[in-house]
Parts: sequence; C-alpha cells; structure tokens
Amino acid sequence: MTSLYKLVGGVSLLALLGGCASLSGDGGFGAAASVSEQRTGAPASVAGRLPRNEDDARALAAVIGKKLQQPLSADDAVQVALLNNRALQATYWSLGVAEADLVQAGRLQNPVLDFKRSHGGGEVGIERTLTFNLVGLITAPMASRIEGRRFEQTKLLVSSEALKVAADTRRAWVDAVAAMQIADYSKQVEASAQASAELSERMRKAGNWSALDMAREQAYHAQTVADVTHGQKAAVAAREKLTRLLGLSGEQATSYRLPDHLPDLPAAPRELADVEQAAVDERLDIQAARLDTEQTASTLGLTRTTRFINVLDLGAVRNTDGPAATRGYELTLEIPLFDWGSARVARAEATYMQSVNQLAQAAMQARSEARESYADYRASYDLARHYRDRVLPLRKQISEQTLLRYNGMLMSVFELLADAREQATAVSGYIGALRDYWTAQANLEAALGGRLPTNKGVQP
Repeated sequence: MTSLYKLVGGVSLLALLGGCASLSGDGGFGAAASVSEQRTGAPASVAGRLPRNEDDARALAAVIGKKLQQPLSADDAVQVALLNNRALQATYWSLGVAEADLVQAGRLQNPVLDFKRSHGGGEVGIERTLTFNLVGLITAPMASRIEGRRFEQTKLLVSSEALKVAADTRRAWVDAVAAMQIADYSKQVEASAQASAELSERMRKAGNWSALDMAREQAYHAQTVADVTHGQKAAVAAREKLTRLLGLSGEQATSYRLPDHLPDLPAAPRELADVEQAAVDERLDIQAARLDTEQTASTLGLTRTTRFINVLDLGAVRNTDGPAATRGYELTLEIPLFDWGSARVARAEATYMQSVNQLAQAAMQARSEARESYADYRASYDLARHYRDRVLPLRKQISEQTLLRYNGMLMSVFELLADAREQATAVSGYIGALRDYWTAQANLEAALGGRLPTNKGVQP
C-alpha cells in the first residue's frame, strides 16, 4: 500500500510540473514575422508585436500615415499590407491558438477527487477517491511532440500567407500603376484624335477631303473616347483591388497616391540556376506540408500505442465506515471486447498515405510553377526589351520622317494622322509589356518563396 501512495505522489508531482508550461508573450508571432520580413523585405509589425490596444493602433496608424504622405512605391505598399491587411491579421492570431494548444498538450489532465458521505443506523460512511488518468501521463510526451510540430507548421503557414499577401499586393500595385498610366495616355490619344476629327471636318467643308476620310477620322475619335472610358474603369478597379489588400478605408482609401508610371526595365534579367530545386527547398508551403506528413506519422504511432487502452484511470481510495477505516485503490480499464482499435489504426494509416501523396503533389506543383514562372519572366523581359529597343525607336524614326515629308508637302495629312495612330498603339503595347514583366517577376518570387536577389534600382 505504501508503494501505491508513492506512485500517487509521483504522479501528483508530474502533474504539478506539467502545469508549469506557460504561454509566450507573442504567441510565436516574432518567429513568423522574422521569416516574413526576411523573404519580403518588409516588417510585418510595429515594435515587433500585433496591435492589442489603442496605443498600438495609434502607432500603426502613424507608420501607415507616414507611408501614405508620398507616392506609394511597391515596397511601401507591401509593408502597409503586411501591417494593415485585416485578413492577414486574423491569420497572425492563429499562432496564438496553436501555441495555446501546444501548452495545453504539455499539461497533464487534472486529477479527479470523489468524496462521498453517507449515514444511517447511527453510523457515518465516508468514501474518498483520487483518480489520475494514466493514459494521459503515458502519452503526454508524444502529444507534446505532435502539438510542437503542429505549432511549427502553423508558423510556416502564417509566414506563407504573409508572402502570398505580399505577392498579391505587389501584383496589384503593378496593375494599378499600369492601368493609371494607360488611362492617362488614352486621354492624350483622345485629345489628339479629337483635333484630327475637327480638322477632317474643316477639310471636308473646304472640299479637300472625301466623306470617307472624314468618317474614318471621326470613327477613330469615337473609339478613343470609348478607350478613355475603358481605361478609367480599369484604373478604378485596379486601384480598389490594391486598396483592399492595403486594408485602407475612409479618406486614406481615396487620397493615397501612386507613381505616374511603372519603373523602367532593368538592364538585364536575373539569371537563376535550378529554379525547381530552389522552389522545393525554399517554399514555406512545401515545408509546412512536410511537417504535416511527419505529424501524421507521429499521430499514427500514438494511435497504435493506445489502440487497446481507451480508458485507464488509477485511483487511491480511502473509505471510512463508522469506526472502521479501509484503504485501497481502484483501477478502471476498458476491456477491448468489441472494438480492438483496428478501425482507428486503419484510418490513421490512410490519413498518413493521403498526407504523403499530398506532399508529393505539392512538390511536383511547386517545380512546375517555378519552371513556368521563370519562363514567363524571361519571355516577358525579352518582349518588353524588344518594345523598348526596337519597336519604339523605329516608330519614333518613322514619325520623324513622316513629319519631315509632311512639312515638305510630300505626304498628306491623312498619312500623318495614320502614323500618329500607329505610334499610339506602339506606346500602349510597351506599357502593357512593362506591366507584364513586373507582374512576371512578382509571380516568380511567389513561385520561389521569396524575393529575388536585388540589384539597386531595378525593383519597382
């Protein structure tokens, strides 16, 4: 009997020690924010913590307000999104949930004290039972390891979500600036087309142009008016998409400014070796999937450990029945008569194989996305460079020669106007190609799990 009370005392001590596990101050956010900042180049918090009170909110508002005082660059837009996107903020708090589960897994279940008092026939009976869950004690280390892996997986997933928001914001910034640039240029083209339409009308009245020539110029002007409307609609939609990612509302949503044009094309594209392996090694979603597979394997081991023991409680008993006192212990054990746990083990094995195949699929998809993104990045650069180095210089040369010939009365006004239309098409094509290049770079960074090696002056 003495050994029993020593066992109970030892279990009580373990329970006391298990209850010493405590929550950290930031719920693991610091580690996730560090990974996010390293891969995006922008901090994910102000003063290293999530906003919890009015003081934190004011500090955040001050940082964002300072960023919005000048035209918002792509890097500044990413930082504002990481700080202020409410969906991402909600994801950050999932770290606190995962840490709480981890701490809870490290704490043993509380013992259960049963006290029973009865009387009758002039005698009083007292029954005391202190019960401990031995299964919880046996499996506590394994459960803690499982929750530890889940916590690490959550940190990776939260960091991955931050990278996704950063990539979405960078793409949205490129689209918004390009749409605004195209809309502004379409207004210039429309103003030129209006002048051409008015000129054609005057020349028609003077008898120098045919009705067909005048109708052609007026139709072109009408099309440019429609293009202006389309451009304005696209600019509003692109800006609002960016605004949602930035988490802005009220006056800030309508007053923040963007640059007038996209950054110039860099002198050379990035030369990257073995982008497939880089994606598999660096992408956080792949690392999270790998941890999920390891966690599932550990869970399978736990299931096999407890397949025959569903309930196992140990209790110390002390009964008092009148003047006589009895002591002893009781052991509660579920007998596996009908359920031997084979179904639970089979389910765990199937879940594990499902996780293995999901990991393999994620790796295969990451490799494919890396190849596709790099090919698109290089092709987009080549196309934008072709517009910059060949198409636009040739169009400029043609325009200069056309103007000289018109001034020398060797070409008609109609040919001069036709050349202006072709030049406008070339400029619009270059803006679109430049937009596609910067978008392709953002896509490549997302496919590889982080920013590309930076060269000064080439990032938007």
